[in-house]
Amino acid sequence: MTASALAEDDGLPKFSGIRVEEIEPTIRALIADNKREIETLLEVLATEVEPTWDRLAAPLEELDDRLNKAWAPISHLNAVVNTPEMRAAHDACQPLIAQYATELGQSRPLYDAYRRLADGGGYGDLDAAQRKIVSDALRDFQLSGVALPSAQKGRFAQIAERLAVLSSDFANNVLDATDAWSKSVSERDVPGLPESHLRMAADAAQARGQDGLLLTLEAPSFVGVMDHCANRDLRREVHEAYVTRASDVGPHAGKFDNSAVMAEILALRFEQARLLGFDDYAERSMATKMATGAGQVQAFLDDLLDRCLPVARRDLDELRAYGAEAFGIDDVQPWDVRFLTERLQQAKYAVGQEELKPYFPLDHVRRGLFAIAERLFGIRIDDAQALDVWHEDASFHTISRDGERIACFYLDPFARPRKRSGAWMAACRDRRQAGNFLQLPAAFLTCNFSPPAAGQPALLTHAEVVTLFHEFGHGLHHMLTRARHGPVSGINGVEWDAVELPSQFMENWCWQPQSIALISRHWQTGEPLPETLLDKLLAAKNFQAGARMLRQLEFGLFDLALHRAGDAADPAAIAERIRGRTALVPVPRYDRFAWSFGHIFAGGYAAGYYSYLWAEVLSADAFAAFEEEGAGGADKLAVPAGRRFLIEVLERGGTRTAEASFLAFRGRAAEPAALLRHSGIAPPA
Repeated sequence: MTASALAEDDGLPKFSGIRVEEIEPTIRALIADNKREIETLLEVLATEVEPTWDRLAAPLEELDDRLNKAWAPISHLNAVVNTPEMRAAHDACQPLIAQYATELGQSRPLYDAYRRLADGGGYGDLDAAQRKIVSDALRDFQLSGVALPSAQKGRFAQIAERLAVLSSDFANNVLDATDAWSKSVSERDVPGLPESHLRMAADAAQARGQDGLLLTLEAPSFVGVMDHCANRDLRREVHEAYVTRASDVGPHAGKFDNSAVMAEILALRFEQARLLGFDDYAERSMATKMATGAGQVQAFLDDLLDRCLPVARRDLDELRAYGAEAFGIDDVQPWDVRFLTERLQQAKYAVGQEELKPYFPLDHVRRGLFAIAERLFGIRIDDAQALDVWHEDASFHTISRDGERIACFYLDPFARPRKRSGAWMAACRDRRQAGNFLQLPAAFLTCNFSPPAAGQPALLTHAEVVTLFHEFGHGLHHMLTRARHGPVSGINGVEWDAVELPSQFMENWCWQPQSIALISRHWQTGEPLPETLLDKLLAAKNFQAGARMLRQLEFGLFDLALHRAGDAADPAAIAERIRGRTALVPVPRYDRFAWSFGHIFAGGYAAGYYSYLWAEVLSADAFAAFEEEGAGGADKLAVPAGRRFLIEVLERGGTRTAEASFLAFRGRAAEPAALLRHSGIAPPA
């Protein structure tokens, strides 16, 4: 297999051409080629007093893009069709890529060349995006240890390589632990489980050659039991299996245990931060964020917690009273919360997720979502035939503007074995200009919804509709950029605590009557969501909102405390301490949620999980502009704010700071009032 099998000249990967046994040799060869070209580049630059953009940054961007285009499909396949062979090939490449990145980041000749470019007379001729790329590069050289003494450089590189391996190990353990657990049941064991979930459980059993029903820890199955099963003992059993995944306790205690992996990750992150002169890893993380430091983030989270707790306590009091009266549950436990919440919502508002599902068939929701984006941003989104996909579930789509194609994306919507849990957007290709050639952006959008059951299409809960809009918002950020350089194209170069702005902004359209009319249609009758159900859905929007925000605050506070604890980081002890402030329902001693917390141990959110709430301040305030311009009955999908958001946020990508983009869109700094109002923490104005 050659590199072209991984990165086709047509701009899209050829998945069927990827041979797992050739992945590692191909990546090795690409890295070796890049190193040789960089050596030649440095030899030329050594003779020049003042490097130019075209002789320094442009060729390095080309080399980075070549490797990224090869690695993107491998990383994606490892997440969505994980096999032992693919995993082995992927994991063998992780340290190679980490080693290469650190070697470049610690290259003093490259750093000096960028420094000369920044200090030279030609720097002023660069456009703003190019100057930001140079500034970001100089910062990243420092964060890679370029200024460290030789011995410390070597240790820093060792840590970076080891962390890449540990991150894969963590994710693999969670995936294996999730797939390892299942439970055969009969219909009488799962009273209250809706018909759609019974069919899904029957399909799961049949797929494994079993009779009856099969429960798993894949998200649709787990959520179905937690939300609907009246068998309290079974809910407890499934809950325990889920929150002990990849840990030292639970049904597979020690088999996929992440304890040692977590301890080593935390110790190495702290050591790396100290090598760079930071007090702890949290402060190191803030070097690339909007937030100015861990203290500011702590104050931000503490303030939200103070505002949230009274509302969350009222929510729980209501839930406890209902549980005692309706089900005789006098001691509400974690495995009761979702079940009682769903029942109480039905009792108060006469609406629940299962009642709404028939009105949200995936295909219609998808078409409605596309229509909303088209009206907001003046684009066109079409279904298309991909040259190659990795699974029959995956679909392919193109985006055009003024009749010209500008981007494309893949959508892989359904849960299945050997597929990583959760939902995410990942870059397949970055938009970048190289001479006369314009490379168009491409994205992977991945979810884990319930697949179609026998006799009906895939139906989404409204919560899953929100998830789809969220990930599509990330995709729009990546694909609608007009940036010409990869390092600031789309989400690249955007501060991590602002990257959730477009995704959370798009969630707002799941709650607007004019947009709900576009995404809802009964899968059998074709009827849109009736006004009575719409009114109930909107009335229930902030039901138990305090409890929901409290959960996000707990995760953010835990993550921050964990990475401020230095070499004394003890996840279990820190979780217990944080829960002393946030847990209103007693937490079982077996709970090991952090052992599968992939966001911070195998993703990009280490000391950054607060970003969801930080960016939600931005997104809520951004949507408030649509509310203001749509006051008096105007169509929010047609107000001028849509074009401003496109021009000042989505198209800009990382070409300037997130703060500058928000200021250009809103005309002022973000204010938290809209978030508190939208989430029900503060009353409407």
